[in-house]
Amino acid sequence: MHFFWKPYKSEASAFIDELKAKKPTLEAEQRAGRALLWDRPVDRQAQARWREARVPQQGYVYYHWNKP
Repeated sequence: MHFFWKPYKSEASAFIDELKAKKPTLEAEQRAGRALLWDRPVDRQAQARWREARVPQQGYVYYHWNKP
């Protein structure tokens, strides 16, 4: 290690650190927002019904196989 070695910190990391220092509740707010969208119980029965009802898509969706 050099005598004048200084660890590198990117501008993005510095910005995030500064933002967290200014607003200490930021991480808790992010977790709460994530919980609204992602952390939900999965209804396995509804998911199974959805899979069963799925209709397979044709290979080329813009071509109509119906003959007039």
